[in-house]
Amino acid sequence: MQPIRQGDVLLSPAGSIQGYPLAHLTLAEGEVTGHSHRIADGQAELYEQNGTLYLRVLSKKATLTHEEHNDIQVPKGNWMVRIQREYEPEGWRYVAD
Repeated sequence: MQPIRQGDVLLSPAGSIQGYPLAHLTLAEGEVTGHSHRIADGQAELYEQNGTLYLRVLSKKATLTHEEHNDIQVPKGNWMVRIQREYEPEGWRYVAD
């Protein structure tokens, strides 16, 4: 499996998932627009451990949606969710979406 990117969200293949299950499928809330990156279709579970989110896609595919980006099909498997950062002269900052 290859990493998947949608805006500032990066999904990287992960081994086993630990942590506690969350009651939602929102991977990130938009800081600027208020839009969110979320799983809209397919069967999936979201977990959190030590501030890191993990996505487990149980169906063949799950649809990652966001109002300003094209939908992305995420294949079955375990994924680590990261918010990408960029460097500015003042230092590193999270990408605002």
